[in-house]
Amino acid sequence: MATGDPEIALAFVRRFQRMVFGIAIAVVDDPQLAEDIAQQTFERAWRHAQVYDSRRGSVKTWLGTITHNLAIDAVRARKATPVSPEDLDALLGIVTRTPEQWALADEAASRIRAAVAGLPRQQARAVVMAGIYGMTAQQISEFEGIPLGTAKTRIRTAMGKLRTVLGPERADHD
Repeated sequence: MATGDPEIALAFVRRFQRMVFGIAIAVVDDPQLAEDIAQQTFERAWRHAQVYDSRRGSVKTWLGTITHNLAIDAVRARKATPVSPEDLDALLGIVTRTPEQWALADEAASRIRAAVAGLPRQQARAVVMAGIYGMTAQQISEFEGIPLGTAKTRIRTAMGKLRTVLGPERADHD
């Protein structure tokens, strides 16, 4: 593959196409999307063939990992996103307690919103991006322009604070 020879690439695709498609379809459960993921997998393998290191695993394992990661990304991208992450700052500051909202929202949701609103803004953004949007720490790091370790710390710290605030009453309901 790393040589760029089209005949070798074709043989490579034929050898691994069923495995790649199988992984993709197992994750996304959509044949059309699985085909797209399989194509993206082989494109990525073609572009990055020179960095493949046989000491880290077999070609089959390497392709499987690429396929699985692309499929997971596709599933996350297909989830409905209620609000754009850019709008989080405005929404995190809004915790109103009108009778209409209390009637529509159950008590647990209200407690969680209030607890998130009580977090420092950066921690609240990180935990909402991870919990609601399903973003990974790496994606949050890139989106926010912060180091990966900082993103992980913000999520972990926010989750710890939320457990502390929400934990006691949750135990009372068990």
